[in-house]
Amino acid sequence: MATLTEAATRFLEQRRIAVVGVSRDPKQPANFNYRKLRDSGRTVFAVNPAASEAEGGPCYANLRAIPGGIDAVLLYTPPAATAGVVGECIELGIRHVWIHRSFGQGSWSAEAEAIGREHGLTLIPGGCPAMFCAPDPAHRCFRWMLGLFGKLPREIAAG
Repeated sequence: MATLTEAATRFLEQRRIAVVGVSRDPKQPANFNYRKLRDSGRTVFAVNPAASEAEGGPCYANLRAIPGGIDAVLLYTPPAATAGVVGECIELGIRHVWIHRSFGQGSWSAEAEAIGREHGLTLIPGGCPAMFCAPDPAHRCFRWMLGLFGKLPREIAAG
């Protein structure tokens, strides 16, 4: 088992990260994290089956379509779609998966978390990378508040 901080650090050490759910609307939270990861030196890929371009670059229909593969996936999907994407990660051998979740349900689903754990993924079922990737004051506050109210996972099964 790893702490959330340890699992977040490992996730952020990955160089090629797909953000599933990036939108054509730059104001969406997925887009914010896409830019934050990209601007911190990682190679980031936008994934959205309904868009061919986002954030000034290509947007891929699914993880399989990304040339050269990826190391980690950040999910901003509707909860009903999350288990399917986790399954795709398993098929592609992607071991680091972060399911975005803040104060509400976010992208989290019990089925997706169970599938990831069953297959030994290092799966973070809540929180946001922006809370750990040179966090801005707002995300520092979110991290503190979510932790205070028990809304952040405490231990992560590391695969």
